[in-house]
Amino acid sequence: MTNNYVVATIKGWQINQYQQICTKLAGNWSLITNQAQLTLANLRIIKPKYIFFPHWSWIVPSEILNEFTCICFHMTDVPYGRGGSPLQNLIARDHKETKLSALKMTNELDAGPVYLKVPLSLNGSAQEIFERSAMLTFEMIISIVKLEPEAIAQTGEITNFERRTPEQSKIQGDEVISKLYDLIRMLDAKSYPKAFLHYGNYTLTFESAALSADNLTAKVTFNKQN
Repeated sequence: MTNNYVVATIKGWQINQYQQICTKLAGNWSLITNQAQLTLANLRIIKPKYIFFPHWSWIVPSEILNEFTCICFHMTDVPYGRGGSPLQNLIARDHKETKLSALKMTNELDAGPVYLKVPLSLNGSAQEIFERSAMLTFEMIISIVKLEPEAIAQTGEITNFERRTPEQSKIQGDEVISKLYDLIRMLDAKSYPKAFLHYGNYTLTFESAALSADNLTAKVTFNKQN
């Protein structure tokens, strides 16, 4: 019997990775890229064995979680770092490496049992890290489809992350240079709000940061405030 699978994601780096390898994957694969497509009626037509959520921004309804095996990918070594903005929270806490965890989704955020964990470097910009994680994510998806591992309950002390607010992206001016570099790079990805500061009638946004000894360089864009 042919197996059916669904990948649900909204980010370009995950979509690009899917498009590169989907023709090489065994079974029938469907891609969902917006919330309106993720309905119980639609999924019942597809009848997926697994629904993979590499990067999704909405709560998945309980009716879907209860009827299908849904797997998400979280950029921490859970139960450490459950919750929002994992990449930014990790870098803000001076982590240089993390684990990308494949979790069975439950009604409790990032609390489900774990199928697989792989190491992930936090070097570079957010965009570079996300693209690196996308490649790892699809390697994990291929492994899960082939091996069908059992998910194992999380163990250890739970640490929760809070989703960062836009105000936390503001440069305060008293950061040491390494922290300023981290602030700029951890927000430097497509569709993400950049690190910023206000200067007169302008909002300055920062990207493409590079740190060398005690020197920090970055691309600065001046945006006229309304």
